[in-house]
Amino acid sequence: MKKTILLSVFALGTLTMNAQTEVVEGGGFWDNWSMGYRSGGTMKMSGAPFIKSARPVFGLSIGKQWTPILGTEIQGLGYINTTGSKTLFDASEVALITNMNLMNLFGGYEGTPRVFEIETATGFGWLHHYMKGPKDTNDLSARVGLNFNFNLGESKAWTFGIRPAIVYNLTGNFPQEKLAFDKDRARFEVLMGFTYHFANSEGQRHFAMVPVVDPLAMAAMNEEINVLRETIAAQEAAIAASALEIADLQNSLNDCQNAANQPADPAVTNILESIVAFQFNQAVIQPSQMPTIERIATYLKDNPGVNAVINGYASPEGTEEYNLKLSQRRADAMKDILVEKYGIDASRIEAIGHGIGDIFSEPAWNRVGICTIELK
Repeated sequence: MKKTILLSVFALGTLTMNAQTEVVEGGGFWDNWSMGYRSGGTMKMSGAPFIKSARPVFGLSIGKQWTPILGTEIQGLGYINTTGSKTLFDASEVALITNMNLMNLFGGYEGTPRVFEIETATGFGWLHHYMKGPKDTNDLSARVGLNFNFNLGESKAWTFGIRPAIVYNLTGNFPQEKLAFDKDRARFEVLMGFTYHFANSEGQRHFAMVPVVDPLAMAAMNEEINVLRETIAAQEAAIAASALEIADLQNSLNDCQNAANQPADPAVTNILESIVAFQFNQAVIQPSQMPTIERIATYLKDNPGVNAVINGYASPEGTEEYNLKLSQRRADAMKDILVEKYGIDASRIEAIGHGIGDIFSEPAWNRVGICTIELK
C-alpha cells in the first residue's frame, strides 16, 4: 500500500512538470541551500499527562531543495531536561527529513515560492537518551508531520515555519519489544522558527522558470548564430583595418603639417570603437572574436601614445547586481588578453563594467565589450 501511494505521488509530480510549458533552472548541487533555527515543545502521546509531560526543544537544521517539490534537511534537536538528570538535556535527536511541497505538487510551480505553503515532513533519526545511570541509550526514531511555511520578503530569503509532528521511538526496550510505530513510545512535537535561504548561482534564492525549447530548433538556431558571428567578426576585422589605415593617414598628414610649420589647428578627436560579442552568461572570448582583439593590440603597439577604454555590458536576464559583475568580467577578459597575450601595458587600458546595456534594440545583442580608442 505504501509503495502504491509513493508511486502515485511520483507519477503525479512527473505529469505536473511535463504539462508545463516552462522548466525550472537553478538545480545545481550548490544551489538552493538553507539553514534554520527551531524551538518549541514536546509532550507524550500516552502514558503521562499531556501538558505535564511537556518539555522545551530547540535545534538547528541544514537543508537542500532538490526540486520545487522535493527537499531534504538534516535536523539536530536537544530536549531540555525537566528532571534531576546529570545533564541539561535528557535526550537529543539527529534526523534526516524529506520534505514534499504539496502546493507545488498539486498546483504547479509558478517561478517564485508562494507566500503560504504546506509541506509533508517524514524521516528517520538517531535518538540518544542521557540516563541518570552510568550508561546512556540509543534508539531509532521516526517522525511524521507537516510544515506550514510563510515565505517573507520580495526575494523570499526568509521563511517562518510552524512544524507539528509525531516522533516515534521505534526501538524502545529493544530487543524485548519489536520495532514498531507505538503511540505509547511516541511524542507530539510542535516547532517554530526561521529558515534563511542562501542565494544560488543565478543570484536568486529559489528556482527560476525558463521556456521549454525544442532541441532541434535550438541546434538550428545555434548554427545560424555561429554563422552570423563569423560574418560579424569578418566585417569587424575589415572595419578595424580600415579605421587603422585612416588613423595612419591622419598621423602622416599631421606630421607633414608640423614639418611645414603650418599653424596648428585645434586638436580634433576621432573615436575608434571595436565590438567583441559574448555568449549568454559567459565572459569567455570566443575564437571568432580574436581577430578584433588582435587588431586592437596591433594598433596599440603601433601607437604607444594612445590609450584604450573597454566598456562591458550585459543583456537584461538576471538581477542588476549579477549583470554588473558579469559586465565587469567581460571588460576584464578583453583587457587581460591584451596585457597577457599581446604585451600591452595595463596602465594604458581601463576596463569598466556598466551592467545591463541598452546600446542595441535587441536585448541579446548587448552581451558585448566595446573597446574605445581616442585618436587626437
